[in-house]
Amino acid sequence: MEAHADELGPVDIVVIAYPADAPMTGEAIPLILNLVDQGIIRILDVLFVTENEDGTYSGFEAQDLDSKGVGDLTVFEGASSGLLGEDDVRTTGEALEPGTSAVLLVYENRWAAPVVSAIRRNGGVVVDNQRISAQDLMTAVDATA
Repeated sequence: MEAHADELGPVDIVVIAYPADAPMTGEAIPLILNLVDQGIIRILDVLFVTENEDGTYSGFEAQDLDSKGVGDLTVFEGASSGLLGEDDVRTTGEALEPGTSAVLLVYENRWAAPVVSAIRRNGGVVVDNQRISAQDLMTAVDATA
C-alpha cells in the first residue's frame, strides 16, 4: 500500500458475521468489488475469524485462501496492511456465537481523499470520524415516524 498521508481517505473496519447455517451465496462480493473498481473504496486488510463450537476461536489473514474454504472471498487474497492482528482475532472471537465465522474488512474511503486533502491544504484538520450504523439510523427514523 503506497500512499502519502495527505492522499488517504478515512479508514473503516467492518465485521460481518455468518452463523454456520447461513447460505453464504457470495452475493455481496461483486458489490464490494464494484466499489473497489470504481475507486470508491480500497480494501486494505482482510481477516477471518471463527468461533468454534467448543468456545475456542481462531483467525487467519487473507493468505492461501483456496485451502481455507472462504468461498468467493478468495478475491481478497493477499489483502494485508498490518492494521489487523491477534487482538482483533481475540476481540472478534469473543463477540461471536459458537459455530459463527466472521470476516473483518478494513477499507479506505477513497472518495473522501480529495476532500480531506483539500481540508489539509487549507489549514484544516480532520479530528474525528464516526460512523452511525444502519440499525441505529433505522431505529432513529422509526422513532421520529
